[in-house]
Amino acid sequence: MPRGPRLDAPGVLHHVMVRGIEGRSIFRDDRDREDFLTRLAALVGTTGLTVYAWALLPNHAHLLVRTGARSLGRVMRSLLTGYAGAFNRRYRRRGHLFQNRYKSVVVEEDPYFLELVRYLHLNPLRAGVVSDLRDLDRYLWSGHSVLMGHTRRPWQASQSVLAHFGSSLFRARQQYRAFVAAGIPLGRRPELQGGGLVRSAGGWRAVHQLRRGREAYLSDERVLGSTEFVEELLRHVEAPTLPSPKQISLTILIRRVCAAVGIRPEALTGSGRPPYVSRAREGIAYLWTEMLSQSGRRLATVLGVQSPAVYKAAQRGRKARTRWEKLLKD
Repeated sequence: MPRGPRLDAPGVLHHVMVRGIEGRSIFRDDRDREDFLTRLAALVGTTGLTVYAWALLPNHAHLLVRTGARSLGRVMRSLLTGYAGAFNRRYRRRGHLFQNRYKSVVVEEDPYFLELVRYLHLNPLRAGVVSDLRDLDRYLWSGHSVLMGHTRRPWQASQSVLAHFGSSLFRARQQYRAFVAAGIPLGRRPELQGGGLVRSAGGWRAVHQLRRGREAYLSDERVLGSTEFVEELLRHVEAPTLPSPKQISLTILIRRVCAAVGIRPEALTGSGRPPYVSRAREGIAYLWTEMLSQSGRRLATVLGVQSPAVYKAAQRGRKARTRWEKLLKD
């Protein structure tokens, strides 16, 4: 059966797995790994992609990402094609480097986000690339070392993860590390690999009703989430493409959100926090940091708060994502 297009929509969370063809190595040395990450960083800056977790192993790689204005397919095509070409030139080889089709699992956020951050970052330990958690803390080729402060990768959305664990950086890192340590005995976690769209939605008949016969998406996709999540996802799949993130400034974004909520922008920094002001802050934080992949620190300065408060507001704003994302289409 031919493979259909991938489930995708702006703002969707994906667990992406890339493997070498026939299990062969895709990274031979640190130069290869750095090249891959440099290309990934460039895509973060130009496509609105957000990277929360990642791990590079000799013959495969894992990414936990949220798409921006550009689809996951276009992002991955640019990343893998560019890297494979450079790899082949370096080693004077020909032919495919990766398996023909990378695997992507569309993820329901609330129950699975932190579990997948932990699962991805424990990959080097499970694979025997590092011997213990202390070695993992300093393993350069995983987002875990960035969260622990041993490696600097400014393109990684570290604050978005650490904000779940504490308001101070020191406390957040302590709690995050304890969370990762608690996952070591859990092993490979097959339940985090996705159940398939058909099973997630309740069977072929349920999917057929949901999709009104649009069967192409069923061929090789996996979804980690509930029936309700699948329904919401399918509504987003056919939504119009959002404009490029660089087309919307922070000033314009603030004006749009405030107008939608019915407040003046000055109210965002006024005394007191009425519910409608909090809602506006959440919408701005979600759109600015997650949909547009812009600096939470800059927004924190504008709002007069600390960076962790911005990322927590974005998490709350995500619950009303449909409402907020419409403002990017104006």
